[in-house]
Amino acid sequence: MNIFFDSRKLSDDARRQELYQGSILVHSPCPSALKLCQLARDLIEEAFGPVDPLKVQETLPVEKCVEILAALKPKFIHHPKSKECIQGMLAELNCDLAKTYFDVPRMRTAFPAGYLKSGIAYAFHPHRDTWYSAPFCQINWWMPIYQLNSENCMAIHPHYWSRPVRNGSSEYNYDRWNQDSRKNAAQHIKTDTRVQPKPEEPMELDPQIRLLCDVGGVYQFSAAQMHSTVPNTSGLTRYSIDFRTVHLDDVWGRIGAPNIDSACTGTTMRDYLRGTDLSHVPDEAVALYDPGALVAAG
Repeated sequence: MNIFFDSRKLSDDARRQELYQGSILVHSPCPSALKLCQLARDLIEEAFGPVDPLKVQETLPVEKCVEILAALKPKFIHHPKSKECIQGMLAELNCDLAKTYFDVPRMRTAFPAGYLKSGIAYAFHPHRDTWYSAPFCQINWWMPIYQLNSENCMAIHPHYWSRPVRNGSSEYNYDRWNQDSRKNAAQHIKTDTRVQPKPEEPMELDPQIRLLCDVGGVYQFSAAQMHSTVPNTSGLTRYSIDFRTVHLDDVWGRIGAPNIDSACTGTTMRDYLRGTDLSHVPDEAVALYDPGALVAAG
C-alpha cells in the first residue's frame, strides 16, 4: 500500500487509479478546505455556546448534547457555503468539475470515554463503505475540523485490502436505510439498534494506519478500504468532515476497486452532485448500479 503526500504531480486520473489499488493520498490544507473547516467551527461554537465543544462530556448531559447535534449537523450539511467549499476544494486539487460528482459533506463526532457513541454520533466499527451500497468507484475524503491526535483520529486497516471478511452487507439496502433508519439517528442515545453491516468474524485490527493531518488537510481513500473510528482516549471530542466523490468516466466504465466481500443492494449513486451545476448523475448511469432506477424515476 502506497501513501502519497501532496501528489500534485499526479493527474486526477492517475490519483484515482492509485486509490483503486489501495493507495492513500494526503493533501495539505487548501484555501477552500480551510474555509469549510472555519464554517464548521463557527457553527459548532455557536451551537454549544459557552461550553467548550472539545470537552462537552465534562458539563453537558448526553441528552442535551444529542439535542444540539440533531440541529447542528443538518445545518452544516445544508448550509449553502458547504457545497461551495467542496466545489472550491475539487478545483484547487485539479479535479475536472464537469465530470466529478460529490455528495454533501457530513460532520462527524467522536466523543471520549463512551460519552456518546451511537445514533447521531455513531462510532463506526471496522467497515468498508462498499458494505453500505457505495459504488466501487467512490473515493472518500476525510478531514479534521480541530487539531487531531493519534488517540482521536480514524484508522485504516491495510491488512484487509485484499482479505475478505464475513459481514452482514447482504442484509443492507440503501433505499430502505434512507426511509427507515437515517432519520431516526437522534433517537439512539445509549445503544444503536439500527441494522448496519458489521464484521461477522473476529478481526485483526493491527497493523493499522492512523494518519494525522493539519486542520483543513484531507486524505483520500477508496470506499473499499477497511476503516474504523479509533476509540477516543484523548479526553477531547473529535470533529471531522467527510464527503465522497465519483468520476463520471469511471461510473460509465464500471472502473473502481475490486469487490472482495460486499453483497448489499441499492446504490448511493443518486446522492452525488456534479461539481459545476449540482445536477445529479444521469439516470442511465445510475441504472448500471441499480437496475430499478429508471423504472423508479419514471
